[in-house]
Order: sequence, then C-alpha cells, then structure tokens
Amino acid sequence: MQVVFMGTPAFSIPVLEALLGAGHSVVGVYTQPDKPRGRGRVAEAPAIKSYAISKGLPVFQSVSLKAEEVQAQLRGLAPQAIVVAAYGKLLPLPVLKIPPFGCLNVHPSLLPKYRGASPVASAILEGDSRAGVTIILMDEGMDSGPILLQEEEEIRDEDTAESLTGRLFVAGARLVVAALAKLEKGDLQPIPQDGAQATFTRLLTKEEGELDFAREALQLWRQVRAHHPWPGSYTYWQGKLLKVQEARPLPAIEGKPAGLVVPVWGEPGTPIAVVTGKGLLGLRRVQLEGKSPVGAEEFLRGYRGILGAALPD
Repeated sequence: MQVVFMGTPAFSIPVLEALLGAGHSVVGVYTQPDKPRGRGRVAEAPAIKSYAISKGLPVFQSVSLKAEEVQAQLRGLAPQAIVVAAYGKLLPLPVLKIPPFGCLNVHPSLLPKYRGASPVASAILEGDSRAGVTIILMDEGMDSGPILLQEEEEIRDEDTAESLTGRLFVAGARLVVAALAKLEKGDLQPIPQDGAQATFTRLLTKEEGELDFAREALQLWRQVRAHHPWPGSYTYWQGKLLKVQEARPLPAIEGKPAGLVVPVWGEPGTPIAVVTGKGLLGLRRVQLEGKSPVGAEEFLRGYRGILGAALPD
C-alpha cells in the first residue's frame, strides 16, 4: 500500500520502521520544521526527519497543512492511507479526505480516556495500573475518531512518561500495520467512541514541575515519573534549582514539617528523603543547577548541608 507517514519525535520512529518492514511504500514523510535549540539556538531537525533521510525517504516540513499548495502536493503523492504518530498538528478535513483508506492515528491511551496532548503523563499521575494504545480512523475532532484496534499495557512502578511512551509506540507500530492489513482486506469494522466517557488532557507547562511537599509522597512520586523528561520535577535549595529525576515513596516520620530533608537508613540508593504532607519522598537521583545528574548517595557526599534543610530553600 502507498502510505504517507506523519510524525515528529523519536517515539514515532518505530511506527515508520514497522511500515517499511511490512513492505508498504512510504511515498512521503511529513514532520514539523526544524527548531532552534540550546544556548546557541542552532536549528535541530526532528528525530523522524533524520531517520527518514537515512532511509532515502522524501521529507516534507510544512508549517501548516491548511495551505492549498500543501494539500495539492499531498494529493500528488496519491497515498492510499496516511499514518499519523505524534505529528503535533490536527489534520484539516481536505487532508482527511485524500486517502481512500483514511488517516490512521496511533494514540498512546485507551481511548476515549485521555484524549489530547499528555495522555501518558495523565495515566501515571492518576495512578492507573494500565495504559494502552489505540489506532483510530481520524476525523476532525481531537482523538475522537472511531477505534480500529486497541491494546492494553501495564504501568510498572519504575515507569516514567518516557519509558511508557516508548513501549506504547512500539506496540502501536505493530497494531497500525495490522490495522492497514485488515482495512485492505475489508476485514475491520471501526467502532465509534463513546463521547460521554471521554476525558481530556492538555499540554504540560514548566511551572507544573515544581514539587509541593504539602502533598502526599505517593502523589509526588507519580509526578516525578509522569513529568520525566518534560517538564521535569524540581524544587529549590539555597536559591538554586534542584531537579528530582528519580524518587520513591517511603513511610512517614511523625512530627516533622513538610519540606524538611531527613536522612534515611536501610534503603539502598535512597539516603535522604523529604517530609511531605503524608509520607516521605525518598530521593534517588537529583541534579543541582549547573551540575550533572547524580545518584542521591553521591550527591549527599558532596552536599551534606542539605540534611536539615527546608525545601524549597
């Protein structure tokens, strides 16, 4: 089948890889324009662009799919299907109508739950035991199209948004190939979503990464995992940003104020913890502003003054 692929981050690479591996003819790869990054503001190509070029695939970096010349270009590629995986933009109706087999989206949630921009982080924040990936036939709405295939995935205690998203897109790569094969045979019936059961997520902001130690340790532990790598989780110590990259909830210490840094014994890899509104948040990996990330044991050897500190400080 002739397929156009649309995706941007590294998470989408397994989907494109699976399409190629299944023998589909990928006639074009659409991704976001290069963006300036870092202190030097040097333009950096999306991960999917670099991968596509390495495979000799034509790459298109349109700012918008609404322009008539862009849509004409897309029609000229004559795709039988369009596969979308973390592309970053909604597809306008004229684009949705181009391929005869439709536009398929790989969405990392068990739709209709967690439509929108941050489904994986939301599942971890809510303490769900299961996540999943859904292949939908796209319509004009936000992740509202009928379901073609769906698969559950366990959320592990060590999962971050990064690790879970990676697994979900690997599963989604396999599912979207299966969905295309079934569609081509006329052996797949789309199932409408129940809009009444839909929940919605939004883009996370940098400010949401700050840790509020008045909350429960269990909630903060989920936040650290859900916000890795973006927007990260952090507090302040001695006026410097202190990122918490890995943590775990521990039993409470009675009579201590939230935010107090205390020593921990008998927990390998977790030598210090912060008192929270309920329980302790054990610190396992941190990064002080201007320094490299280190395990908490190494950090404590260099900064013993953090013991007894009240965060944020």
